[in-house]
This record gives sequence, C-alpha cells and structure tokens, in this order.
Amino acid sequence: MIYSMTAFARRERKADWGTAVWEIRSVNQRFLETYFRLPEQFKSMEPVLRERFRTSLQRGKVECSLRFVTNEAAVGKLSLNEALAKQIMHAADWVQSHGQSTGVNPLDVLRWPGVISAEEADMDAIQAEVLAEFDLSLKDFMTCRATEGNNLKDLITQRLDAISHEVEKVIVHMPEVIKWQKEKILNRFEEAKIDLDPTRIEQEMIMLAQKVDVAEELDRLKSHVGETRNILKKGGAVGRRLDFMMQEFNRESNTLGSKSINIEITQSAVELKVLIEQMREQIANIE
Repeated sequence: MIYSMTAFARRERKADWGTAVWEIRSVNQRFLETYFRLPEQFKSMEPVLRERFRTSLQRGKVECSLRFVTNEAAVGKLSLNEALAKQIMHAADWVQSHGQSTGVNPLDVLRWPGVISAEEADMDAIQAEVLAEFDLSLKDFMTCRATEGNNLKDLITQRLDAISHEVEKVIVHMPEVIKWQKEKILNRFEEAKIDLDPTRIEQEMIMLAQKVDVAEELDRLKSHVGETRNILKKGGAVGRRLDFMMQEFNRESNTLGSKSINIEITQSAVELKVLIEQMREQIANIE
C-alpha cells in the first residue's frame, strides 16, 4: 500500500460528560513531526498519542487537536462545607459587632472559595473514552492517507506508461535519424567536392554513430520504469526511493537531449522531462 503524507480526519464523540472532537491533519515533510493542541486536563495524554503516531507513520508533519466541551447539566452533586461557612458568618458577625456594617449576603458566603464544591468527574474514565475515539480517528486518518496514496500511484503509473511510449518512439526513429545524418554528411562532402576514401568515410560514420547512440540511455530508462513499478507494487514508506529514481530518470533524459540531432528526438526528450517533473511533484507527497 502506498500512503500519502497529505490527509485529514475528524471525529466527534458525545457522551454524558460532554463532547470531544478530534481533528488530525498532515502535509508532506522529510521526517515525522507531530504537534498537539490539547485541553489542559488532557495534556498527560500527549506521550501516548505521540507514540501511536510514531507506530503508524514514517514521515509527514502531523497536527492533532482535541476540542473538549463539558456538559454543564452533568455537574456532580454539590457539597457544602458547613464548618467553613459558619466561620465566615461568625467573622462577619464579629465585624458587625464592632460597628462595621458588613451586609453579608448568603450568596456571597456560598461564593467563598471552598464553601461549596461539585463532585469531580472521573477523568480517568473520560480520558479512556476520549483515547478510544482518538484510535478511531487515527484509523480514519490512515484510510484517508491510503486512498490518496492509491490516487498518487495511479497518476505515477500513467506517467510511467507515457515514458515507455516516448522511449519506444525514440527507438523506432533512431535508424532513420542515423541514416538521415549519414546522407547529410555525404551530401556536404559532394557539395564541397571533397574526395574521401571509403575507409575514411567509414571511420566518420562510426564516430557519428557513437556520438548520437542513445541505446544505453534508452535501456536505462526502460530499466528505471520497471524498477519504479516494482517499488510502487511493494508499497510501504517508499517516498525516498521514488525520489532517488526521479534523479536517475532526469540524468538519462538530460543525456538523451544532449545527444539529440533530430526534432523528433528533441521533442521526446522534452516530453520526458515534463513527465518526470510531474511524477516528482506527486512523489513529494508520498510517505
């Protein structure tokens, strides 16, 4: 399976304790980098999340965020600290007995820190549910990467087919190109009225053939096409290997263009460069 480094996944979980929304997105990157935006009460989960990404991914810049909204209606039973409330009321009475009007409101007493509190939610249980939802989000995320990777594979395969077609065109044209060049040289000799012995002409033709011979470059291009197909078939984290193959493709296409002495060969060399660049742009997103 080929995986793209560009993907997105979102999942929302609603429960009695509230709502949790996970979002995971990634773009291409040479190495694996993970960034998290988590509410304060879930910060302790970051090492676990980071390890799960490291287990599933090889490359990419990954941003993971959690939005958590508490269900206010699910607040636990209120608890009154009567001892503290009595102390506050006693202190207020003492102030008032010394001639100072306090005008203490019972609600003000209840607002005093520690006088009234609500039962804390079971954060361990909530974190377990939220983490389970993250696992589902990660699964969706990997499915998205695989789907996009399969699309990239199809695009690259189409370019490989086009490269093979251009290589075959050059192979077909080469005998005609050599024949045309040979006739061109002989015509120039005749126009210049230069008499050359057959041995010298044969030597010139051999040098010309060696100069314009692109058989080796064409063989390598065909070999590169086959190797690239094998890499795609093997799957996994193959982005770096594919990028190396693009360098090899470029090297052979440049040599082919430098040896070109015919407009058809030149056009094929240019088309090869275009196809290789298109593949390289797609490969930049492959893990």
